[in-house]
Amino acid sequence: MRHISIITTGGTIEKTYDEATGSLENRRSILDRMLRRLRLSDTRANVIELMSKDSLLMTDEDRTTIAEAVEVGLRSTPNGVIVLHGTDTLHLTGEHLFKRFANPPNVLAAPIILTGAMRPFEMRASDALQNLTEALFASGVLSPGVYCVAHGRALMFPGVVKDRSKGCFVKI
Repeated sequence: MRHISIITTGGTIEKTYDEATGSLENRRSILDRMLRRLRLSDTRANVIELMSKDSLLMTDEDRTTIAEAVEVGLRSTPNGVIVLHGTDTLHLTGEHLFKRFANPPNVLAAPIILTGAMRPFEMRASDALQNLTEALFASGVLSPGVYCVAHGRALMFPGVVKDRSKGCFVKI
């Protein structure tokens, strides 16, 4: 049995449509809805609903809070931690986690994976479920480190950025 932690922070991947205002907003985690669509044999997920924030509104304090939740996740789930995150500043959180966990003298025992989506789960042609599925799979095959997993790629930090023109993440 694989044991992983999934930390929700909001971002486009979890935005929902508000009929009253006509806007897409982060109100609460919808991870449970996404997980119900998947068949996860021999995988147990510990879900940590940390925050529901657009990543453009995240602060350094939020990144520290995410890092603290990752630390808890690493202690309680030996096979890895996945962080659902907005794509606009995912690279900043990834760099923060890399500096905290992947640099010596820290020795990671499992991968830390950040993923998000360019289109919300609720929208047609969303990449949300694909990216979550890829992150879940990657948690079982990647070596310890900090990664961005999305759109068929697993990119190790440091040096991962969002390429807005291509609509994906790249390594610089």
